[in-house]
Amino acid sequence: MLKVWGRTNSTNVKKVLWCADELGLDIERIDAGGEFGVVDDPDYRALNPNGLVPCLQDGALVLWESNAIVRYLMAQYGKEPLAAHDPASRAEADKWMDWATSTFAAPFRDVFWNTVRLSSDQRDSVIRDRGIGECTRLLSRVDNVLADQPWLSGESLGMGDIPLGCMMYAWFEMPIERPALVHLERWYQRLTERAAFQRQVMTPLT
Repeated sequence: MLKVWGRTNSTNVKKVLWCADELGLDIERIDAGGEFGVVDDPDYRALNPNGLVPCLQDGALVLWESNAIVRYLMAQYGKEPLAAHDPASRAEADKWMDWATSTFAAPFRDVFWNTVRLSSDQRDSVIRDRGIGECTRLLSRVDNVLADQPWLSGESLGMGDIPLGCMMYAWFEMPIERPALVHLERWYQRLTERAAFQRQVMTPLT
C-alpha cells in the first residue's frame, strides 16, 4: 500500500490525496507537519531531508515535492483520459502544474495566510489586498483559457487541473471579494461535483 505523510489541511498534501483518489489507489496517510510535528524526526528527515509534506513511499521509492508525486502517480497508475500519455498533451498539463506553483502560488499564499492561517492580530491587510489584486490578474488568464476548453488539461480532467484546483477551493471559501470570472467559476463548479474532490479537497481550511 502507498504511504503518504501529511496533514489534510495542506494544499500540497491535498494534491496528492485527490490524485490518488481519482486513480482509485489505496493510501495509508500518516499525520505529519503543522500541529502533528513528525517532520523534524530523524526517521522522517531520512525520507525527506527538506522536512516538509507531503512525502510518498511506494515500495522502495520515496518521493517528495507534491507536483512530482502527482506526475509519478499519473505515469505509474493512470490511464487515459485522466492521465495523458501523449507527450504534447502531457506537456499542456505540465505547463499548468508549473504555472500554479511558480506564478500563482506566491500571491495566493499572501491572501491565504493573511485571511486564514495567521491570527487576526498578525494579519496584514495591505499584503492581503495586494495579493487579491495579483491573483485576480492571474486568474483572468485562466478564465480566458477556460472559455475555449473545459479543463486546464484539455478536453478531460487531468493533472494540470490538480494544483490550481486545490488552491481554488480555498479561494472560493475565503471571506474575500472576488471578481466575477464566469469560465473559472464553471470549471470550479465541475470540480466540486467530483466525489474525489469532495472527499480530499473540500475539507476544513484550518
